[in-house]
Amino acid sequence: MQEPKQLQQLQEMVDRSRRIVFFGGAGVSTESGIPDFRSVDGLYNQRYKYPPEVMLSHSFYVAHTEEFFDFYRTKMLYLDAQPNAAHKKLAELETAGKLTAVVTQNIDGLHQKAGSKNVLELHGSVHRNFCQRCHKMYDAEFMLHSTGIPTCTCGGKVKPDVVLYEESLDQHTLTKALDAIEHADMLIIGGTSLAVYPAASLVNYYRGDRLVLINKSTTPMDQNANLAIQGSIGEVLGAIQVR
Repeated sequence: MQEPKQLQQLQEMVDRSRRIVFFGGAGVSTESGIPDFRSVDGLYNQRYKYPPEVMLSHSFYVAHTEEFFDFYRTKMLYLDAQPNAAHKKLAELETAGKLTAVVTQNIDGLHQKAGSKNVLELHGSVHRNFCQRCHKMYDAEFMLHSTGIPTCTCGGKVKPDVVLYEESLDQHTLTKALDAIEHADMLIIGGTSLAVYPAASLVNYYRGDRLVLINKSTTPMDQNANLAIQGSIGEVLGAIQVR
């Protein structure tokens, strides 16, 4: 559990801030029951021949499309997952006019489900899927209940609007995220080891003096933070009072 002094520091920083930006990773969603797919656990090894990073790559999608979708449906679609205390508090901060943007590496849509409006999804979303031939859009339910290779009414392949390994981030989203971080008076980073680039490099654009890191383990940025808290992102953010 976090020290009361750290939580008090965090509260004081939030009270003084009017342009908070939250930058989050997989650790935000694990508390909603969505596993971090980058960890190769026993289940992956039992069922799949390749590590997740290979199966979620652009080249694997092209060369082994059906196997890609088998993995995608069973490991990336958690449509029953619900927002946790962290998602809800961030939405509350935005409604109160204190938080300007959520920048996320997650693709699950839980921030929007919690009520957040300005969510910048660096790696796309499972809730947007498009036909590669006619560009018709499909929702996540369609993907979940499809079999084999999801196919559009026109006969084209339906691809998730998620950034696969070997693919570039969407430049428009990236530019908006950089702008939000540059103009933030407080940057809260949570649930990420800051190991995935280029997303992790975005934090270098913050120029303020209220940099907060909340993670269950240490990160390379801890020494640069004004406040580093090791603990549950839901418990820490859930303890903040919005006033």
